[in-house]
Amino acid sequence: MDKTTILWADDEIDLLKPHIIFLEQKGYEVVTANSGSDAIDLVRSRHFDIVFLDEQMPGVSGIEALEVIKREYPNIPVVMITKSEEERIMEDAIGSDIADYLIKPVNPNQILLSLKRNLENRKLREEKSSMGYQQEFRQIAMDINNNLGSNEWIELYKKLVRWDLELQKSTDEGIKQILIDQKQEADTAFTRFVERNYVDWIQGKSEKPVMSHTLVRDKVIPRITEDDKPLFFIVIDNLRYDQWKAIQPILESYFRVDSDDVYYSILPTTTQYARNALFAGLMPLEIRRRYPKWWVDEEEEQTKNQYEAELFGEQLKRFGKNIKYSYNKVLNLQAGKKLYEQMSNLMKNKINVIVYNFVDMLSHARTEMEIIRELADDEEAYRSLMYSWFEHSSLLDMMRFIAEKHCDMIVTTDHGSTYVQHPVRILGDREVNTNLRYKYGKNLKYNAKEVFEIKEPEKIFLPRVNLSTSYVFAGAGDFFAYPNNYNYYVNYYRNTFQHGGISMSEMLVPVIYLKSKR
Repeated sequence: MDKTTILWADDEIDLLKPHIIFLEQKGYEVVTANSGSDAIDLVRSRHFDIVFLDEQMPGVSGIEALEVIKREYPNIPVVMITKSEEERIMEDAIGSDIADYLIKPVNPNQILLSLKRNLENRKLREEKSSMGYQQEFRQIAMDINNNLGSNEWIELYKKLVRWDLELQKSTDEGIKQILIDQKQEADTAFTRFVERNYVDWIQGKSEKPVMSHTLVRDKVIPRITEDDKPLFFIVIDNLRYDQWKAIQPILESYFRVDSDDVYYSILPTTTQYARNALFAGLMPLEIRRRYPKWWVDEEEEQTKNQYEAELFGEQLKRFGKNIKYSYNKVLNLQAGKKLYEQMSNLMKNKINVIVYNFVDMLSHARTEMEIIRELADDEEAYRSLMYSWFEHSSLLDMMRFIAEKHCDMIVTTDHGSTYVQHPVRILGDREVNTNLRYKYGKNLKYNAKEVFEIKEPEKIFLPRVNLSTSYVFAGAGDFFAYPNNYNYYVNYYRNTFQHGGISMSEMLVPVIYLKSKR
């Protein structure tokens, strides 16, 4: 393995001979320079892993040399060393993107620590992360096989997401694969858990977690205050919990995360069912019975979520909140920009709902467009693509506006999505819906052991089209495939992100309360 090469520039470099010998004994190669101009010439002529620059050198100063080096070789870490503790000097150096800042006199161990921090930090972090996950692996495996409750499943999922994010920059493919396998094992166990408990939750026979139809009651209405500041309720369609954790650092510049919660999306985990339930505070069958003009059956051609504003207003009234509210849905870039320009008009409302559809569109585009598939090849890349969009989106502009106005904000979603890999054969007539993670219709044929079947939809408050309508849901990483043209169908949809069924990333979704730092 090649030695790490250090350039050390100081006009009194001869006095630092003991430090240089110490570093050479540690296995480093040290090249020296007596001036800033010599340092620049050396950097231009050969490769260095790191540069130490004395700030006060005659001629070209350390600060001036730093500016040239960072302009021409921005990825070389530069450590500034100075006698001065003057704040202006520190600010100039830090503003020029230094890797570290040391005050003379420096001792060899300070130099060694700076080297490890800058050159071995990633390796040490990777080793620590891998070791940490390996130590926790056994406990997670035991938890998966224990009889977990709904809140315990949330905590386990959060733990798996944390390790997913922790290990995503690791180059250890072996440990990454172990985590992927453990997540799949957890998803299979979670599917069985939902199959055992879902009907009882919906029928009120056992204590249920916060779900789509109780979210506003349990998590939103209690946050509506009596002061003159509106609450912003932002629903990002199809936002997974790991995607939320990826963008959280961006928002923490403007907000303090007051609560980081997860709730359970209802089945099917799709916009038509879960989001209508969220805004209505009712299960789909209850919406259809109570507000028939606002419920659109799946086989009808109309938009399935065009009455969310009306349903939300009715829910507020049911809970005694006769307040002024707004509802805006953003379906494209132009609509986002237009809403951002009109944000000041929302300040007179008590609560403002903003539905943002980009992530759901990204998920569908990834299935249909080859270039998006390549950009979001796996869960880590999918998170990265979402992060890049969010960083430059009108949604972030709106959130900055909300922070500047000292307002609080709830960020949530209607459902998530899961990475599907395993086809499950199903047979049905032409009337069967097209979703890959759940099917409803009459005369469906499938292996009952491979699905979660609901033969009486009323039991989970889902509408039926006719007397023989039943629902089946795919679990973990499965997706439904028809026997006709089976191989083409499987190859086209395998390794895509889908929603509608049972998995942790579809059902366990974020609801985050953020308070403005300002």
